[in-house]
Amino acid sequence: MRLFRYLAKEVLVSTAGVTLILLLVILSSRFVTYLGRATEGKMTFEFLFSILGYHIPYFVQIILPIAFFLSLLLTFGRLYIENEMSVLFSSGISKLKLAGYTLGIAAIVFSISAGLNFWLTPTSEYKVAKAVNEQGQLSSFSFLIPRRFQGDGQRTTYIDNFTPKEGWMNNVFLSDFVRENGKSIPVQMLASYAEEIKMDSKGGQNYLVFKNGVRYEGVPGTAAYRVTEFDTYAMRMKSSPQESITDPTTRSTYDLIKSTDPEDKAELQWRIALVIMIPILSIIGLSLSQVNPRQGRFFKMLPAILLMITYMALLIWGKTAIGKEKIPAYLGLWWIHGIFLIIALGLFVQYNQVFSRKSARLPAQLDSESKP
Repeated sequence: MRLFRYLAKEVLVSTAGVTLILLLVILSSRFVTYLGRATEGKMTFEFLFSILGYHIPYFVQIILPIAFFLSLLLTFGRLYIENEMSVLFSSGISKLKLAGYTLGIAAIVFSISAGLNFWLTPTSEYKVAKAVNEQGQLSSFSFLIPRRFQGDGQRTTYIDNFTPKEGWMNNVFLSDFVRENGKSIPVQMLASYAEEIKMDSKGGQNYLVFKNGVRYEGVPGTAAYRVTEFDTYAMRMKSSPQESITDPTTRSTYDLIKSTDPEDKAELQWRIALVIMIPILSIIGLSLSQVNPRQGRFFKMLPAILLMITYMALLIWGKTAIGKEKIPAYLGLWWIHGIFLIIALGLFVQYNQVFSRKSARLPAQLDSESKP
């Protein structure tokens, strides 16, 4: 039991470290993308951090099997290089017992992955979709940054600042155009301040109300050029309809089980696959982590990583094929697991035979050396 705790501590700490590193890499990439959208006025900064936080379980569910596999290779490879495995085997620890310990560690990761895939990730992805929906209901004026011209071409907006309490926009400039008789007529508006008002009595329609301003319409120097001074000017804002959340990643596992939709079946198979692959990868990792001290711990890393990438790529392809009904749902992704289970068992048999041959040769060598 003490040996199991030692191995579990080494592997799980390494898994946590690799997971954290890979997660930071993905979050950094996503953060740069979202930050660019926020600076362009396409999302609020509060939404940026919320969506990153909600996406973490989704990223971890994919990273975890990979991190666990790499941690097994690194941890067990180090034990072989430092001859700790030789000490264990000479102390009576068999290969089958070591495999049992490895599967015991895999069971811990298996449980964490199951919680992520079947409960936490769908819940967090539903919150992401809900937040995106709410973000879509906001007008473009909700994303304005003070003292910065924002927009594209003729459509440009500028505000000096927001009032601290009311959130009114002070010193507003708005450039736009209207269509009349098939022509685009430029429109500019200056106002002391503006506020966005939601008229619940009219079905939740938003209005932007300008106060104390001037409206210029037309091309300067033409007869149709108009200048209008106003005390109050209300402009109706376009509102997008509330969209229903139907993405398979946001649905609970129970709903996916009851569903007959191919994409829902593909998502269910994907969630199961990310959990099932952990014990299979643990046997592959145990077998390929065995290295000769002269070879170095990274000798078998490349073929092991290529095998893992092939496994993951086939699962991704299979999920897409199930969603497009190119693979029958009853077959699912089980055939991929079957292929790699056979590979894992083959590698494990070879792994045991290597040690069996070594242990069988050792007594014969001792007898020959003891003879005069």
